[in-house]
Amino acid sequence: MQWLMRFRGIHKSFHGFYSVPQYMRCRSLSEVGAPRWNDHDRPKEFNFASDILDYWTQMEREGKRGPSPALWWVNNQGDEVKWSFTEMSELSRRTANMLTQSCGLQPGDRLALILPRIPEWWLVTIGCIRSGIIFMPGTTQLKAKDILYRLQVSKAQSIVTTDALAPEVDSVASKCPNLKTKLLVSDHSREGWLDFRSMLKSASPDHTCIKSKTSDPMVIFFTSGTTGYPKMAKHSHGLALRSSFPSSRKLLQLKTTDVFWCLSDPGWILAVLGCLTEPWTSGSTLFIHQLSQFEPKVIVETFFKYPITQCLAAPGVYRMVLQQNFPSLRFPTLEHCCTGGESLLPEEQEQWRQQTGILIHQAYGQSETGISCGNLRGMTSKPSSLGKAIQPFDMQIIDNKGNVLPPNTEGNIGIRIKPTKPIGLFMCYENDPEKTAEVECGDFYNTGDRATIDEEGYFWFLGRADDVINASGYRIGPAEVENALAEHPAVAESAVVGSPDPTRGEVVKAFVVLNPEFKSRDQDQLTKELQEHVKSVTAPYKYPRKVEFVPELPKTITGKIRRSELRKRELRQK
Repeated sequence: MQWLMRFRGIHKSFHGFYSVPQYMRCRSLSEVGAPRWNDHDRPKEFNFASDILDYWTQMEREGKRGPSPALWWVNNQGDEVKWSFTEMSELSRRTANMLTQSCGLQPGDRLALILPRIPEWWLVTIGCIRSGIIFMPGTTQLKAKDILYRLQVSKAQSIVTTDALAPEVDSVASKCPNLKTKLLVSDHSREGWLDFRSMLKSASPDHTCIKSKTSDPMVIFFTSGTTGYPKMAKHSHGLALRSSFPSSRKLLQLKTTDVFWCLSDPGWILAVLGCLTEPWTSGSTLFIHQLSQFEPKVIVETFFKYPITQCLAAPGVYRMVLQQNFPSLRFPTLEHCCTGGESLLPEEQEQWRQQTGILIHQAYGQSETGISCGNLRGMTSKPSSLGKAIQPFDMQIIDNKGNVLPPNTEGNIGIRIKPTKPIGLFMCYENDPEKTAEVECGDFYNTGDRATIDEEGYFWFLGRADDVINASGYRIGPAEVENALAEHPAVAESAVVGSPDPTRGEVVKAFVVLNPEFKSRDQDQLTKELQEHVKSVTAPYKYPRKVEFVPELPKTITGKIRRSELRKRELRQK
């Protein structure tokens, strides 16, 4: 905690660069002239750290941006961190030097980044971008088995995490021959780990950002496995460049005076977009509450306490708040709300509008695409619609052969990739050319999501062609849960699907066929035992909140489990 106190914006130690400078009154975005590209521009070189973060640092130094911080971080203990763009720039340079000089990492090396919502997440992310290191975000709910898989398949040379996950990493590190350095963000030392905070203090602030090509790899996101383990969706620096496009800026229309709160888990692509590229491209203040879990009371209190003007969160967050029946949700400064990751029901949108006076704008995207579709500010919003495609994406409804379907016809959401793949779309599934080829459908990338498009170009989401479960914004592959269940001696076989839930949208439900010797066991007790087992071997959010014991599972003639039949059964019981 001393580290956090030392990093308060008003603190003037550490050679003075934590003090918040007083700048002139903020001018509008158009006056400042933030860097921007046309929707179809393909600059040969781009680096978010040098082209965006350092740009706003220069604006601060010239008095062309107001005194609001770049990062405003708080927690439940009353700690607060405020960093200007100037401070972010210098601290991230120190981080880049630490990663390259002290840890020996080189451009193209992979770093697993598994941190909660703490300021160091942003330092490591920007430090990696500055130095050309490919970072791989992961949720802090990962367990040893999840971490082992990610480290092995990515051949990561380094990992950054906290005390909570260090034992999990240590338990599998010997099986990861490529792992050279382990960085610990903590107030305490641990054998075999490098002390991130002490190393940062001694690192040089002088660093020359690499001249990365727009097409160079920047980040890898692990998707949710549907028929197997998660895939590695590799993105180039073009993912960050898209936030500078005029079409992308229309989604939120952020200004330098905005205080923007994105509640995404740091392990997902939405955190890189909503907690990094979108707000900072606009020169806005990014607000972060550490929130170890979504607590509706804390979320509501935060909206009343801090001058937050815009919010981006999964539908489940809004849903949880609405279900608490707070006496007032008329937040004093909130002007705009956006959501993505799953569909929000029309009645929930209307309820939020009635209680807050604000309409929730829906957006759509994947780990492979970033935000590709949305209800832009100022655009007529249709309840439950995903909105319209955002340039440079040409998004259509296609059949399984890549043919464009007419309006109001159900099909797959496709993004045109020929003759030219659009900026911001993933490069490939790393080390998996077969999976990459599978999603190429004629001239399109097939998202695997089903939808229709109306005559005005609005998309209407129908469901997923795959079996991914979306619970409170967390995408969960059933194979991962089934693999965990299979390790328990009671389970002969299982099938996992999403079950409708009024709070989370969906929850994980497991249909379990028991081995004969366990069929006489108390089912309530066995359910709890299976739930605890899954929590112990994989990320806790994946555990089955519902368990149903069945004599057999529905299967095709070739022996494949028909999850679709189980899903239909759950929908009938809604």
